[in-house]
Amino acid sequence: MMTAQEFRAALQAIPFRPFTVHMAGGRSFEVRHRDFLLLGPNGRTAFVFSPSGAEFNILDVMLMTELEFGPQGTQPTSSTAPDAT
Repeated sequence: MMTAQEFRAALQAIPFRPFTVHMAGGRSFEVRHRDFLLLGPNGRTAFVFSPSGAEFNILDVMLMTELEFGPQGTQPTSSTAPDAT
């Protein structure tokens, strides 16, 4: 498991590096830019917006298991759907 502090550090990193959030239930969510994520005031709830900005998911930060960073300057490779393999 990761900590809320690790998540906050990734969100505030300069320069920002896109990442994929992996959840305990197996789902994953892309964060292409810090503007696509809103962290609640208590730090436990995160709102992750889709690349179009038209949809969002509400995530419990305590259920995040891993942040996956792609190579510098690239987009994350994971999708928002569970892995089909």
